[in-house]
Amino acid sequence: MAAASQAERSVLEEEFQWLLREEVHAVLKQLQDILKEASRRFAVPAGGLESHLKQENFILGSSTMDQVKGVLTLQGEALTQADINIKMAKSNQVFHFTFREDKQWKMQQIQDARNHVNQALQLLSSRDESYRFKTGAEVDKLMDAVMLQLSRARNRLTTPASMTLPEVASSSLMKMFSPPLPGDVLVNFYINLSKLCLTVYQLHLLQPNSNKNFKPAGSSVLHNPGAMFEVNALKFEVSHVHKVECVVPWLNDSLVFFTISLQLCQQLKDKISVFSSYWNYRPF
Repeated sequence: MAAASQAERSVLEEEFQWLLREEVHAVLKQLQDILKEASRRFAVPAGGLESHLKQENFILGSSTMDQVKGVLTLQGEALTQADINIKMAKSNQVFHFTFREDKQWKMQQIQDARNHVNQALQLLSSRDESYRFKTGAEVDKLMDAVMLQLSRARNRLTTPASMTLPEVASSSLMKMFSPPLPGDVLVNFYINLSKLCLTVYQLHLLQPNSNKNFKPAGSSVLHNPGAMFEVNALKFEVSHVHKVECVVPWLNDSLVFFTISLQLCQQLKDKISVFSSYWNYRPF
């Protein structure tokens, strides 16, 4: 029995060493290939020469009435142009706004996601094929660090930042349009999964002698009609909300790459765990 157990242990030890020596590096190579593809989707050329990046135009679509129409131009992480028509609820007139020629809006979510992908790639490249992993714990630690960066990259695209209405109102985005946006309109851009979204808020100025119970709204990705806020000593209520969006195919590709990479990391961790369980809990 002891001899058989010793032989079994010897075989497992040999398999484990093969895992550390060969399979771990095969998985790391696979992860690098996938994440290089993801990074290429976000690519900003060396020296930040964004003029070399392809400009892509996206038509904003809505399932509601055509209160807001437009075309957005995305160049990597930068929104370089926004051509928007807004039908004002009060007058029923359509107003046309575009970004000023000297302005572009950085999509922070895309920039952050790209940075996390590049950090994951740096972690993987720090262990090239000549590196010898000595323990399963060492592989586990590397996979945890890579998975943390990938989870953060994915979360930046799937979880837009919550903002208060005064934060939206004071954003530099409000000063980027020509002609300037009227005082009773707010806009916000954000990424949600693979969609580039535009929210337009039309506001109603509350009179100082209004009997309405003023209750400032908290922080949210999307505020509803009736939400109230105060800015520059003026109180407003949101009267209409319009959300329009467009699908950015390469963002969808990136999310798929993140999911596949996270699965590969977890599968490698599970294999390490099988051996660890054997060493820790063998019944002899």
